[in-house]
Amino acid sequence: MKHSLFTLVPPVRAPLSGRKRAAFPGLCLAVLMRAVLVGLGACSTAPPDGISAVTPFDVNRYAGKWYEIARMDHSFERGLSDVSATYQVQPDGSVQVINRGFDSARKDWKDAVGRALFTGDSNRGALKVSFFGPFYGGYNVAALDPAYRWSLVVGPDRGYVWILARDRQLTPEVREQVLAQARKLGIAVDQLIWVAQTRPDA
Repeated sequence: MKHSLFTLVPPVRAPLSGRKRAAFPGLCLAVLMRAVLVGLGACSTAPPDGISAVTPFDVNRYAGKWYEIARMDHSFERGLSDVSATYQVQPDGSVQVINRGFDSARKDWKDAVGRALFTGDSNRGALKVSFFGPFYGGYNVAALDPAYRWSLVVGPDRGYVWILARDRQLTPEVREQVLAQARKLGIAVDQLIWVAQTRPDA
């Protein structure tokens, strides 16, 4: 399996003096994509001002497969369709993250495996995820369906946003419900890219 840094976690930013490009591109789905910024853990994993991670949060209910419904545009995920993320709780309390997406230009699947840790109480949906050694990016569940059918995830600022769902599509009613929540949090929903989820082998 090829590893890369592609989704659901923004590239980690280092202090300017230590910033460099990752050797291989990508959204958690790997095999050469676009470069991702990496650096020391001086980056923030906390949600942006005005956004709080949901509580209570049950990681065991959150575990399993999620489809990426929408995202902000970033080079590390550009060109990928049918993106999914699978979360598996580990005995030590960490969460294994398996991201997968289809690169239509290369006609190939890209995969990446990472590790997520809670940044505080496990009853709160605030985590940090790494696909690259000790370098972590923020993963904050800013809104969550009571039945755990959809999730709104935000990184360290409002430029990193993902809408995830248990199903490949949201109904129009649910989609508007999620977008309304995002608007209340100051997210520019008109900048979201809606991800194609059409491949039967996804």
